[in-house]
Amino acid sequence: MKKSASAAPDTPAPSFSSLGLDPRLVEALTGLGYEEPTEIQAQAIPVLLSGRDLVGQAATGTGKTAAFALPLLQQLAASDRKRGAPGALILVPTRELAMQVAEAVHRYGRALGITALPIYGGASMDGQLRSLKRGVDVVVATPGRALDHLQRKTLKLDSLAVVVLDEADEMMDMGFAEDLEAILAATPSSRQTVLFSATLAPRVVAIAGKYLRDPVRVTIAHAPRPASEAPQVRQEAYIVARAHKIAALGRVLDVEQPASAMIFCRTRTEVDELTEKLSARGLRASSLHGGHNQQQRDRVMAAFRGRSTELLVATDVAARGLDVKHVSHVINYDVPAAAESYVHRIGRTGRAGREGVAITFAEPREHRLLRNIEAEIRQKITVKPVPTLADMRTRRLEALQSRLRDTIIEGNLDSVRVVVESLAEEYDIMDVAAAAVRQLMTGDDADTVEEIPSGIPTASGKASSGKVRREVSGTRERVFIGGGRKLKIRPGDIVGAIVTHTQLDARSLGTITILDRHSLIDVPADSAQMVVDAVGKFGIKGKKLTVRRDSKHR
Repeated sequence: MKKSASAAPDTPAPSFSSLGLDPRLVEALTGLGYEEPTEIQAQAIPVLLSGRDLVGQAATGTGKTAAFALPLLQQLAASDRKRGAPGALILVPTRELAMQVAEAVHRYGRALGITALPIYGGASMDGQLRSLKRGVDVVVATPGRALDHLQRKTLKLDSLAVVVLDEADEMMDMGFAEDLEAILAATPSSRQTVLFSATLAPRVVAIAGKYLRDPVRVTIAHAPRPASEAPQVRQEAYIVARAHKIAALGRVLDVEQPASAMIFCRTRTEVDELTEKLSARGLRASSLHGGHNQQQRDRVMAAFRGRSTELLVATDVAARGLDVKHVSHVINYDVPAAAESYVHRIGRTGRAGREGVAITFAEPREHRLLRNIEAEIRQKITVKPVPTLADMRTRRLEALQSRLRDTIIEGNLDSVRVVVESLAEEYDIMDVAAAAVRQLMTGDDADTVEEIPSGIPTASGKASSGKVRREVSGTRERVFIGGGRKLKIRPGDIVGAIVTHTQLDARSLGTITILDRHSLIDVPADSAQMVVDAVGKFGIKGKKLTVRRDSKHR
């Protein structure tokens, strides 16, 4: 196998358009928020576009799905093959990966009109048969189910132009070697074959030697970093399904109470979405990515350095060259693509002798990637359970205890001592103090917006009416927004839009009522027109809505 040449260290990073990709694919990637190719993409895409076979050695999370999917899509779009018959077959070890890869292929290839279908065991055979009969361009399959369809003659491989073996070593470890050989033997000899594997074990090398023609070999490897070079910070991880990440992040932030944190996401789209969700929760969050001009970048960084923003949500590309010495926490909202990136990120905390904290959120199938990072940095990443509500309550009590201690040390308590002395004549002094603490805790909790879906029982057993109450004071004015439950608008969406596009803090907003076709929110009277103008201009969840000062419901 021939090795691809490595780029010189000082070579400027390539762009997706410079790799020879179809402009429609580049536009799709830009829309998805991808800023520049990863190392495996930069090396593999030109090779695959040239039609060569390829063996890629790269770990999960390095961007290899796009590395093989983008050239594959471009070749299918340009071919004169019979549409409807599969032009590409991607074999993967698990049903979860089949769904994930098929979704990626669909997102990348939507503009080209390319269709993708995941087929795997445990799913309805009838549904897969109907989809295959209708016709599909790309099949993403587990080996066992692919062979099953092949034997039933319901999966036609005559028109295949590309076959991809993704995570080949894992498929071998799961006992799919014979299935893979049977499938490959049934494919056209003219096919282009791509093999990706985290390790090149003898069985993987053997199958590559038998079924690939003079392949180019691309290896993305990083030399192990001495433990002494890695930052000495507390390193922790939480295994969380993607759907629950934002809730888990909220709990971790509540427990950790970071003074200043950088939160890293893979794409600019994720950065914008996460920033809006955090702002909707009343947190001071700003975004930083390649879509910002220099003026916007300078303004965001000035706010972060000046500590008027506590959370900076960024992509790796945008954060390059930043030098901020007071970062208490680095949070990987997505597992970094490589150990090198992980080390670079967490190196931004724990500086100048301060204690640093690095927290990583990993999806269940990314557990292996965490272990790879551990092996590279020669340090342990402690996997912890997501904080419970009891943990959050304990943390708030600890914070309150610290505040009370500071207040006692400061003194100046004479004006309130008379209240304590009066109550102490009737009740035990410990009960008086406990009641005061409870009142303080209730006051803290009143500032928190709890988003409860309409019609779902609350802790009290009563169903929510779609109204969210916030304890605020001052003169209020109600604002009408022409969208509600029918458009799947939630309280957090409204708060996020206002906080993102005005100078208002989430805690200054009042009661929010979500109805079927419209919503109402109480805002400071002197800011009502600003809210109307901002939300009317930018919309909510990408939707332009009618927004006005509301006298009818005042």
